Amino acid sequence: MTKTTMLPLKFENNGMIMRLTPVIIESGDNLILVDCGNPGLLELLEGAIKNAGYAPEALTKVMITHHDHDHFGSLAALKRKYPKVKICASELEVPYLEGEKKSLRLVQAESIYDTLPEERKEWARGFHAYLEGIEKVKVDTILKDGDALDEAGKVIVIATPGHMPGHMSVIVTVEKTLISGDALIAEEGTLMMANPQYSLDLDEARRSAIKLSHYELERVICYHGGVVEGNISEILKTI
Repeated sequence: MTKTTMLPLKFENNGMIMRLTPVIIESGDNLILVDCGNPGLLELLEGAIKNAGYAPEALTKVMITHHDHDHFGSLAALKRKYPKVKICASELEVPYLEGEKKSLRLVQAESIYDTLPEERKEWARGFHAYLEGIEKVKVDTILKDGDALDEAGKVIVIATPGHMPGHMSVIVTVEKTLISGDALIAEEGTLMMANPQYSLDLDEARRSAIKLSHYELERVICYHGGVVEGNISEILKTI
């Protein structure tokens, strides 16, 4: 059996209500979590897993789509509590997740610091420190484009660079479901490219969307915005 379940997370961050959508995939003996939220969200994530009918200690793998703070921030805490779980990510993301290289989001933030108005610089310095302080984690399994996360080959990772160079999405083939990470977002049920402000290479992001349009998909689960259903291939050709 292969089953995909959304784990909607709702929390307050700096006075704003935030919503994220990690996903859990049951496939054979595997229980795979895709992305795990900001730092400090482990307890909230555990509650969402339990509400979905699963035990957090039954997780076998955590696949991280890319190293943005809201996708892997709780990973170190999760690995510490559940040390048997295997951490999976693309080769390009490994040095950032493990701390060998500076976060590309931090590099981007630092590059625009001097252009900010003075009243925004104190906030920016705090954001830089926040990114620097995220605990890094050793990656157990390096993923390549087309690799399967399960033995049956029903859960496939797809390289979708653009938002980040090593960004990966996941396709659950038997459900015709795409878990897009930040390659795509949804706003009020409409599928869109991720905010250009946060995509490091827009041309690559567009090529990734075209690549995904070649797959037979009926549903997209966006980390930001939730689910979109329909003829996804045709939708992707228009965005």
